[in-house]
Amino acid sequence: MSKAAAAKPNKTGGWLGTVERDGNKKPHPGLMFLYLIIGGIVLSAVLGWMGVSVTEEIAVPIPHETVPNFYEDTVEPIEVIPTDPYDTEYEITEQTIAIRSLLTTEGIRFIFTSFVSNFAGFSVVAVVFVAMMGAGVAEESGLMTALIHKLVEVSPRWALSFIIIFVGVLSSVATDAGYLILIPLGAAAFLSVKRHPLVGVAAAYGGVSAIFAINILITPLDAMLTEITNEAIALAGGEPITIVSNLYFQVVMSILLSIVAAFITDRIVEPRMGAYVPAGGADLPDTEVTLDKAAQGRGMRYAGIGALIIIAIVALLTIPSGSALRDPVTGGIIGATPFMDSLLFIIMLVFLFAGIGYGYGAKTFSGSGDVIKAVTKTFASLAGLVFMLLMISQFIAYFNFSN
Repeated sequence: MSKAAAAKPNKTGGWLGTVERDGNKKPHPGLMFLYLIIGGIVLSAVLGWMGVSVTEEIAVPIPHETVPNFYEDTVEPIEVIPTDPYDTEYEITEQTIAIRSLLTTEGIRFIFTSFVSNFAGFSVVAVVFVAMMGAGVAEESGLMTALIHKLVEVSPRWALSFIIIFVGVLSSVATDAGYLILIPLGAAAFLSVKRHPLVGVAAAYGGVSAIFAINILITPLDAMLTEITNEAIALAGGEPITIVSNLYFQVVMSILLSIVAAFITDRIVEPRMGAYVPAGGADLPDTEVTLDKAAQGRGMRYAGIGALIIIAIVALLTIPSGSALRDPVTGGIIGATPFMDSLLFIIMLVFLFAGIGYGYGAKTFSGSGDVIKAVTKTFASLAGLVFMLLMISQFIAYFNFSN
């Protein structure tokens, strides 16, 4: 064994080392919410025993006495619709909200009887599975790998850092594809133009990790965050948001942060690394990601056909007047319309059919069984997330019960 291989890495010192060591001690997020549940139950019991309450002023509609009108020869009242439903008078009243203990008979009964319904009514779970089904098939078929490889391959030298970082941002559509494919590909791309491969690794990792939560595309993460946000908005009685409510901000920030990260890579990171010089007598590292070009090209054509079929069907159901995905009253497409409500399902279908098309074109799928395996593998990878969402759903329900 060589000295380089036998040498142990030095421990990181300073405040960065402290942050790293403390971060590694953090428990699983699911366990963190379990601890919050236990703490919330205990805290509700203590504050309930102390009689803690909050008194606030709220606006309530002033009731108006109405004389019912009846249909002729019947006791069925006529439904009276107000001429101006928004012209309602309100009065300010005081309301006292007391802490409800979760360790009382009523609280314990709620904990035991609502556990299943709390999770079943947590819509985030269904959204995650639907969103990841299409992206998972696209990733398992090799479509995401081919797209990442193609984008990096055609990048000019002067824009290489930006392209790799930006592709890392886009890779959040397919969860782990950026980590598994783009990071070694970043090293190979930099090495091919005689630049330090570790700088390529750093650039790719920065795009995949540091700018992970935003994208110019709608991603499964957007769907999950939208549902979690709507769960919180519903508690305050507000209007729910759509999956594209944050899209303009994401598009701008995806490009802006990629430019900033590319500038840091080219002007700060790479000069500090210096020119790449392999160890004496060592061969260049094998970081090349090889793909069958003929199979890749055929798969990309099939993927395009699959995506275009779904887009054409959606266009036929949206563009003509009176279409099924238009608003039945106003005929609108954007806003609170069936098209916007079905956007997540449409995106899932585009990725699903594109992934199936690539799989059959590139021969990575040999039958429907491979497609089912890709879906089940994707769902199996969500087990840790499902456990965390189970804990989150209970925490929200118990928190609401205790006021």
